[in-house]
Amino acid sequence: MSGENDSGSPGAERNEAPAGGEHLNIKVTDNNNEVFFKIKRSTKLEKLMTAFCERQGKNVESVRFLFEGQRVQKTDTPDSLEMQDGDTLEVHQEQVGGCC
Repeated sequence: MSGENDSGSPGAERNEAPAGGEHLNIKVTDNNNEVFFKIKRSTKLEKLMTAFCERQGKNVESVRFLFEGQRVQKTDTPDSLEMQDGDTLEVHQEQVGGCC
């Protein structure tokens, strides 16, 4: 009988998300607006970046996203950046150089 109980336990434990779970809540802010996204740790941040820009009427090519002062690439994931639940991405207008 104990064999039956043992086989059920690991499955139940796997269904419970590990600390923090598979999804993260990420705040994206451009200092005027804050938008919260819930994404998987393995999802490319391009999806979040595009969604933010669509909501704010911005061109994704005209802004840059920073996490802890480092530029975020479209191919980055929350896991690759070691993001935690509740972390913030900052959105800045891309500076266009021009001279003389």
